[in-house]
Amino acid sequence: MQRFSTHVGGLADDGVLVVTIDNPPVNALSQDVRAGLMAALASAQDDPAIAGVVVTGAGKTFIGGADIKEFGKPPAEPLLPTVIDAIEAFEKPVVAAINGAALGGGLEVALACHYRVAAAGAKLGLPEVKLGLVPGAGGTQRLPRLIGLAAALDMIVTGKPVDAAAAQANGTIDAVSETLVADAITAAKRLAGTPLRRTGQLPVPPAVDDLDGIASKLLARSRGQTAPAEAARLVRQTAERTLAEGLADERETFLRLRDSEQAAALRHVFFAERDAAKIPALEGIQPRAVNTIGIVGTGLMGSGIAVAALTAGYTVIGIEQTDEAAEKGRKRITGLLDRNLASGRMTPSAHAQAVSRLTVAGTPTALAGADLVIEAVFDDLDVKTALFRTLDGIVRPDAILATNTSYLDPDTIAAATAHPSRVLGLHFFSPANIMRLVEVVDCAATAPDVLATGLAVAKRLGKLPIVCGVCEGFIGNRIFSRYRREAEFLIEDGALPQDVDRAMEGFGMAMGPFAVFDLAGLEIAWARRKRQAATRDPAARYVDIADRLCEAGRFGQKSGLGWYRYNEGRKQVDPEVETMIRDSRAAKGILTREIADTEIVSRILEAMADEGCALIAEGIARSTGDIDLVMINGYGFPAHRGGPMFLADRRKA
Repeated sequence: MQRFSTHVGGLADDGVLVVTIDNPPVNALSQDVRAGLMAALASAQDDPAIAGVVVTGAGKTFIGGADIKEFGKPPAEPLLPTVIDAIEAFEKPVVAAINGAALGGGLEVALACHYRVAAAGAKLGLPEVKLGLVPGAGGTQRLPRLIGLAAALDMIVTGKPVDAAAAQANGTIDAVSETLVADAITAAKRLAGTPLRRTGQLPVPPAVDDLDGIASKLLARSRGQTAPAEAARLVRQTAERTLAEGLADERETFLRLRDSEQAAALRHVFFAERDAAKIPALEGIQPRAVNTIGIVGTGLMGSGIAVAALTAGYTVIGIEQTDEAAEKGRKRITGLLDRNLASGRMTPSAHAQAVSRLTVAGTPTALAGADLVIEAVFDDLDVKTALFRTLDGIVRPDAILATNTSYLDPDTIAAATAHPSRVLGLHFFSPANIMRLVEVVDCAATAPDVLATGLAVAKRLGKLPIVCGVCEGFIGNRIFSRYRREAEFLIEDGALPQDVDRAMEGFGMAMGPFAVFDLAGLEIAWARRKRQAATRDPAARYVDIADRLCEAGRFGQKSGLGWYRYNEGRKQVDPEVETMIRDSRAAKGILTREIADTEIVSRILEAMADEGCALIAEGIARSTGDIDLVMINGYGFPAHRGGPMFLADRRKA
């Protein structure tokens, strides 16, 4: 094989130069790869025996995008736009043989080729908006010329990849092949000597009627983010100017966004996810084999976990207290699967297979063959410890037991079992079949291979697992409790619930805190406060307004009354709540003042960051990045803000 650079090689095959990018793990477009591609083009241009070029990737990836090792460094020649322009202008046909993921710059390379053929398992996308960027090497200009404005908007503004079949249907690629390189070689030979289709020279297909509506709907999902709106602007202007004008605007926008606060925040999130997967203490530890998962409790949480497990290919045994309850649980689980089928998120074949792997029984003895059992029962210590003692006498000695508790001490639960080393926490977030986050709780006695198994199962479920230690509320709920407390302090100091919610929603939270409290139900936190009353520091500041609401039967949306009043599901400010707030302030002799939105946001963020620092100091959280990931993926913190710890670090800088 001829070497064009360290990570790019070529081999002539029947008059076609097959250029292979081999830059593991994802064939990123490093400076070496870019230089290698340029050298390969030069070699093919000078060799009269070469009729065309095929570009493909080694392994399971075509090109995974930019090289993250170059993030933050000065650009090195040749720049990617230069490489892409050279491919598109090349005199001999260049065919992309897309063997796997073609993402970001990888798809931009493919778009510059004169023909594109992909393997059936390939994924194609321009996910730059997820890093606070827009495509910077022609993606916003070439893709609309191939597939039209509406389809290009959908791919670029959302950043979601499409599979090979969808890419062929919308025109991104020309063919799907099982004999990829051979078919690419055939295409290159067929195109040799013919006028080549250069994507940048294609006219933009006529726009659909409701392009404004399509763009508005897509952008509504990215409230507060700059990159999606800029991407939409670039795509929509494609038809109004030349390729050169569009490319210049795209590059300027890319460079401007690259240095923005949102891009820095999203890069932080990206790297935090990579770091979260690296647990030094588990290096070399093999997880136990898990094929069958038992789930005790098939209510909202348990049924969601069951659906996630079935979708991931596990066999699931659900357990309820009676046969009647088991049948209701089975219907809940299959109902969620039916919904996935109806929405197209699951194929009929996958649906049938998932249902066939589900059993729901009315006795725990059905768990004898389970490899992992997850309890999702009422969050009461006596209930959970009694259950784990029962499971001790049923499951195999090597089976793993996991508690889904939100606030209880899993070390206490583990200590009640015969084998504490096989117990860990798997704290899912509701609805568990949708929410991405799982806190994997490393208990005092948890064996390393048990912890490794919890991580492996969570990853197979498609979740983001974050390892944490034991404390009340773990990472997420402990910070959320501090969030709640500061929000209530603000109410005592002069703000109203709607003021705090408005400020935090303006900041980017999916919902304001008081709207969230009403949605979750106020009685759960009330019961917890009553349990803690005997041990509460009498000198610590305590806000009793939420207690007054509960004493008045105001438990949130479910009762129609909470921090707000709800008429047919619509939230309304309630003067009665304002009266209760004023009465509570007066009883304490608090002098109130007007509190600006900026102060509301600042105080809440500072409180969250302070609690995060305490979690780090206590060894509960491994890193500030883990804390930010928990708040983003479990509590609606806007990813483009980076997380409370990221923001605190930026304030210090």
